[in-house]
Amino acid sequence: MINKNIIRNNIELLKKALKNRNNKTIDVDLLKDLDNKLANVSLEIESLNRLRNELAQKANAAIKNKDEALFLNLKKEGETIKNKLELLKADADKLEQKLQAMLYEIPNIPHASVPVGVDENDNVEVKRWGQIPKFDFAPIPHWDLITNLKLGDFERATKVSGSRFFIYKGLGNKLIRALQAFTLDHHEKSGYIEFGMPVIVNEKSLIGTGQLPKFKEDLFKIENTNYYLSPTLEVQLTNYYAQELLDEAMFPIKIAASSLNFRSEAGSAGKDTRGIIRQHQFYKTEMVNLALPENSYEALELMTTNAEMILEALNLPYRRIVLCTGDMGFGAAKTYDIEVYLPSYNGYKEISSCSNCEDFQARRAMIRYKNSKTNKNELVHTLNGSGLAIDRLFAAVIENYQNQDGSINVPTALQKYMGVAVIK
Repeated sequence: MINKNIIRNNIELLKKALKNRNNKTIDVDLLKDLDNKLANVSLEIESLNRLRNELAQKANAAIKNKDEALFLNLKKEGETIKNKLELLKADADKLEQKLQAMLYEIPNIPHASVPVGVDENDNVEVKRWGQIPKFDFAPIPHWDLITNLKLGDFERATKVSGSRFFIYKGLGNKLIRALQAFTLDHHEKSGYIEFGMPVIVNEKSLIGTGQLPKFKEDLFKIENTNYYLSPTLEVQLTNYYAQELLDEAMFPIKIAASSLNFRSEAGSAGKDTRGIIRQHQFYKTEMVNLALPENSYEALELMTTNAEMILEALNLPYRRIVLCTGDMGFGAAKTYDIEVYLPSYNGYKEISSCSNCEDFQARRAMIRYKNSKTNKNELVHTLNGSGLAIDRLFAAVIENYQNQDGSINVPTALQKYMGVAVIK
């Protein structure tokens, strides 16, 4: 959530940010009008409360002086003020609710270094690593490799659950487990503490990280409850510190987890319908970093590099792009996407998104620290990044390491987890 002071002191910054994000749904003038009305009502309430206190003091004096007539007049005047206050407080509550609802819909302000653009076509590539594999044969897409080598089952997953679900089996499931363990072990070496999180989260946590109320259609809600299936471990890991005042000496706080995530994929009809790239249920290893504000952009670079190092360890070609203002996620101030090369796409596909949300999520979730310099409680900066999307990593490994005979070489870094050098 943005700082209200932007509405009061720098409304043009907000207008520019929304324009750059191609957001035409927020009525900035209405927002400012609501804030002004709320401020005026609040001032009136303060004024009446002062007057009420003054009347109470005069009434006490009248009692001491046994001036019954004056006391009764003051009492009557006090009741009139009380009634006005009740009406004004009701107005203030309505205005606050409207304002809060609008604030929850406003995306984060992009960092000054983010390129201005309309959509993914305006994203900027900043790095490319590795050699694209050259095959002496026509490479097989991962969905056919999976079927040929009995690594999983698409048809029975559809029978058991429905479309956009998949069942791993045999060495396919072992490879998924190996990739989860490998990524977690890598993050542990980079200073991340491993967590095991619930996959069910409450509404408050989803509000804290920005999935609610704006993206409700992307979530699976558990009927007749206040619970949802988690769309990303960013929710659990960030909200682990919600409503807390943290010690400055704790920073940076680096935590990671790997588990199933669930998304309805609303609006993705026709996209990535083959294979395991876009599923309702998927594995992901997630990094979250809570940083002091002055260190958060250095932390973003380190987090992104940390995710890239996994691909380098597996010798998978990738590129890094910085997202433009029009393609950036709701809560992000700056985002790097890492895209791995997939022969089936003859191009790069997103496998990680690393974002600095600055204090946007911390304001919603109330995550603060005691600043030793100012001796004030201030908001932390939150960062999150996929490290990595495991199903997509699975696809990248089997496609890039396939052989002409249809077998798959297991990357050297994974062989101790798999117990085999070749899948055939």
